[in-house]
Amino acid sequence: MQPSAVPELAHTHTRPIHWVATATAVAGVVALSSVLQPDAATAAQTPGAEPKSAPAHVAPPDPGAVEFPLDCGPVKAVVKQKASGDLDGDGRPETVAAVHCDSPMGTPPDGLYVLTQAPGSGEPRVVATLVDPGDQTNVDDFTVRNGVIGATVLGYSSSDVPRCCPDVRKTVKWQWDDGAFVRSGPADARRV
Repeated sequence: MQPSAVPELAHTHTRPIHWVATATAVAGVVALSSVLQPDAATAAQTPGAEPKSAPAHVAPPDPGAVEFPLDCGPVKAVVKQKASGDLDGDGRPETVAAVHCDSPMGTPPDGLYVLTQAPGSGEPRVVATLVDPGDQTNVDDFTVRNGVIGATVLGYSSSDVPRCCPDVRKTVKWQWDDGAFVRSGPADARRV
């Protein structure tokens, strides 16, 4: 083995004094951070801005308590996915639910529904059908963010395509506008 061309450096060998110096430095930083605190936060509203009166915490509508407009025959409707948020700006949450019949075979089509609950009422109800199961499509995934419902909908280009294997994929959005959900997506827009 050849001797190293680089001389031994003092800092490459730890000694007890190094540990004492490190512990002292850390203790100093902790002590200093407990003494130096930020000023108290203050908040002020913009003059003339009225706060929106939101009700106390209101639970979103429960899709398990709703009868969906699905004809499932002898099987039950199953909630595949749900998400909640204030979609119409009234301060109360709505729930969006992707639902299909619990079929033992095949890929049953999904319905995408918006649920609401009137103040003081314990019963949620369906107020809009965004994706109709009669369209023979499936909701792959959806989100509710900032009052917008975004979804990926899978479908079929023709009746020759096997119902196991959708070959059409659309990304669509719905937003509450002037009393209705307006759908936007690839080359289409409709009100629900």
